Amino acid sequence: MFGNYLIGLREGLEASLVVCILIAYLVKTDRRDALRPIWTGIAVAILLALGFGCALEFGSQEMTFEAQEALGGSLSIVAVGLVTWMVFWMRRTARHLKSELHGKLDAALAMGTGALVATAFLAVGREGLETALFVWASVHAASDGTPRPLIGVALGLLTAVLLGWLFYRGALRINLAKFFTWTGGMLVVVAAGVIAYGVHDLQEADWIPGLRNLAFDISGTIPPDSWYGTLLKGVFNFQPDPTVVQITVWALYLVPTLAIFLAPVGFASGKGKVKVPDEQGSRGSQPSKTS
Repeated sequence: MFGNYLIGLREGLEASLVVCILIAYLVKTDRRDALRPIWTGIAVAILLALGFGCALEFGSQEMTFEAQEALGGSLSIVAVGLVTWMVFWMRRTARHLKSELHGKLDAALAMGTGALVATAFLAVGREGLETALFVWASVHAASDGTPRPLIGVALGLLTAVLLGWLFYRGALRINLAKFFTWTGGMLVVVAAGVIAYGVHDLQEADWIPGLRNLAFDISGTIPPDSWYGTLLKGVFNFQPDPTVVQITVWALYLVPTLAIFLAPVGFASGKGKVKVPDEQGSRGSQPSKTS
C-alpha cells in the first residue's frame, strides 16, 4: 500500500504543481479571464487519464489469460521506462519548471483561448497518462485481492492535491529539488519491483523462458499471505519465489539506475548544461523552494 501511496503522491504532486503555477501566474498578471480555458484543459486531461486507466483495466478483462499476462508484462515495462525518464527529467528541471511554464503560458495568451486549453491539457495530460499507466502496472503487480493498492493510490493523490493547495496559498515551503530527488529514488525501487513482476507476467505468457527456473524459494520463511509478506509485496512488489530472469532484470535495472540517479547532480542530471538559467533563477524568488 505504501508503494502505491508513494506513486500517487509523487505523480499527483507534479500535476498539482503544474496547475498551481498556471493558475497563480494568471491571477498575479490580472488575467483571470483566461482561467476558464485553463480549467477546461485540465478537466479534459483528467478525463483522458481516467478513461485511459479504465480502458486498461476493463479492456484487459476480456482477454485470455495468456493475453492478459502479455499485456500486463509489456505495459509494466513501458510504465517503468516512462517513470524512469520522468524522475530523471523532474530532477533536472524542477528548479526551472516555473519559468518554463510561464513562457509557454505567455505564448498561449498571445494566441487565444484554444492555445490556453491546449497548454493546460498538454501540461497536465502528460502527467495524467504517465500516472494512469504506472498506477495500473503497479496495482496489477501488487494486487492481493483487496482494494488496498487502490486506496494507497487514492490517498497519495489526495495528499498531492492538499500539498498543491498549500503551495498555492503560500502555507507550505519546501525544497522541491530535494523532495523530488528522494521520492524519485524511492520510486526507482518501486519501479524495479514492477519491472520484475512484468517479466514474470511475460514468462507466464510464454514470451520469456525460465518460468520454472527459480532463483530461490523462501515462501516457508516469508509466506505471501502473512502480514509481513503482504507488506513487502505492497511496498517493494517482493516475491518470495522469483525466477532467475526476474532477479537478473531487477538487479540490472535497480543498481545502475539508482546509482546514476543518486549521483552528484552535475553527473546525474546534467546540471552543468543549465548553469546559466540557474544563475538567473537565483536572482529571483528561489523557484526551487517555492514553485
